[in-house]
Amino acid sequence: MAARHPIARGIAVLCTVVVLVFLAAFVLTYGTEGRLSSALAIGGRVGVVEVTGVIATSDDVVEALRSFEHAPSVKAVVVRVDSPGGGVAASQEIYHAIRELRAKKPVVASLGGVAASGGYYVASACDAIVANPGSLTGSIGVIMEMGNVQELLQKIGVQAEVLKAGTYKDMGSPVRPLTDDERAIFQHMIDSVHTQFITAVADGRKMDEAKVRALADGRIYSGEQAHELGLVDSLGGFQDAIATAAERGGIVGEPNVSHASLGHEPWWWRLLFSFAPAGLFPIRPALGLQLLYGGPFPR
Repeated sequence: MAARHPIARGIAVLCTVVVLVFLAAFVLTYGTEGRLSSALAIGGRVGVVEVTGVIATSDDVVEALRSFEHAPSVKAVVVRVDSPGGGVAASQEIYHAIRELRAKKPVVASLGGVAASGGYYVASACDAIVANPGSLTGSIGVIMEMGNVQELLQKIGVQAEVLKAGTYKDMGSPVRPLTDDERAIFQHMIDSVHTQFITAVADGRKMDEAKVRALADGRIYSGEQAHELGLVDSLGGFQDAIATAAERGGIVGEPNVSHASLGHEPWWWRLLFSFAPAGLFPIRPALGLQLLYGGPFPR
């Protein structure tokens, strides 16, 4: 029994070291890059929130915007957009969160390689937009895509049976074509959401709605073209957007910059959960039929 005590003590020490390492990594990761920095940093700062990739959800971005809204040391915020767009509702939620923040602090959008459709929708909520000359932006439109696999199923001998209550309950079903009535219903809805997009851009940019509508045929613009058309305020990169935000926020000298953590797991978190049993954490279901502020870009 006595011989086992050193082994037990060794295991206890090892477990303690592992726990301390993970705690230190957590503090370093979120204390220097994430929300903890909002409370620990001193002096006037510019907060940075990134909107990257397909906009499928809004929770992380909205939470980051609100954390900067309530951080006294953050005098201005830059929203870095590098996104081809995404879901309508998620884009709208981010837009409204930016408008709420904008009422209290200056917010500047910085457009990366692509900030189109939903990406531009989000950017239009900011006080000012800074784009690279070669950024792809605009694409003010709405798209709904659905497939029809009826002929494919027939070729392999599969026949779909649908039971429903409600005439239009299976609108958009992939096992049959749309009827004329269904197509008209979808188009009416898409047109309505398109008008919402146009109104949001006009309000956010303080532009005449008729002018925005004339530009809102779904086409993309380069940053340079968008600047000429009044869709962006100036041409420049990320650092130019930081400088613009700092100036608007009354920060003198080189500003401190704090990047919000948006749920991007650090290496140690991914390592920890790589050993977790399959099925322990739920996987987000595949996206179904939905309206998109998207463009002709890979999703």
